[in-house]
Amino acid sequence: MDSADVLALIDELPGHRVAVIGDAIADEFVYGRVARVSREAPVLILEYDSTEVVPGGAGNAANNVAAMGGSALLAAVIGRDEPARRLLKSLHRRVNPRTVIRTRRGTTIKTRILAGGIHSAKQQVVRIDRVANGAIDKATRDAFFRAAISAAMRSDAVLVSDYGGGLMSPALVSRLRRELKSAGHVIPILVDSRYRLLNYNGLTACTPNESEVEQALGIRINDDSRMLERAGRQILEQTKMQAVLITRGSRGMALFVPGEPTVHIPIFGSDEIADVTGAGDTVMATMALALAAGATFELAARLANYAGGLVVMKRGTATVSAAELRNAVKREA
Repeated sequence: MDSADVLALIDELPGHRVAVIGDAIADEFVYGRVARVSREAPVLILEYDSTEVVPGGAGNAANNVAAMGGSALLAAVIGRDEPARRLLKSLHRRVNPRTVIRTRRGTTIKTRILAGGIHSAKQQVVRIDRVANGAIDKATRDAFFRAAISAAMRSDAVLVSDYGGGLMSPALVSRLRRELKSAGHVIPILVDSRYRLLNYNGLTACTPNESEVEQALGIRINDDSRMLERAGRQILEQTKMQAVLITRGSRGMALFVPGEPTVHIPIFGSDEIADVTGAGDTVMATMALALAAGATFELAARLANYAGGLVVMKRGTATVSAAELRNAVKREA
């Protein structure tokens, strides 16, 4: 497999649609300049600069699908508050938000405070998470499921984004898969689950990072290639996935497919990472769109490796464009 195959895949991405279903988050970035140390306590005083709100979680995955030339249908539950309004406003023009359910429950917000001097890059100093309060009522759950089915029936692939917000569950995804199958609409279904990786079964693929794999299996991988191999094969066996792509930071990626040798993909770009915020969403979005376009698991994984390597060099919750992917592939050819 060479760079020509990857470039050809990038050209195939436009015109394909991914249903992104799950936890949409408002990622808020508060920027400030370090003024001095407070006399009240040993803390920095920041002079406020600006605030930016962008889609996180499922919203970020949908934006990444659109940035690469595809289109996305976003099925999620958010509030009627100001963060929700700004989240929707920040969606890419090729993200259709008609299947987003609005409720009074509120929107989950992750606020990152970034500080720096005039001539230095701003760094995160603290993160504040405000999780949407209250249980999701039955009427909202039913409306969300109808929205998810509607989005999936009009798409070429489904991306499930489970950040542990109480909206997504293995049972809901199994029900979704049965509905699609009974309608004769058999498409790839990929899952990104932060805390319940092993509970999702029989889907197309998942893309956990190494720490999520270690947490799920109760192991430590580090540089142990045999432990990595056992872990990947164990996840394949327990989840009955068709493919498992483990992202390993500076160590690249490892693709596991039943009955085939493991494919180890070296990291693209520098290992001096600027910001990993939302990088998992980018990798998953790339895999989903590539599979929607008919790519093999290995070709999809290689494209996702380029996308992941590019996005971690950007600050904040970011996306990668088709043009950036093309340039990256050509540079490495």
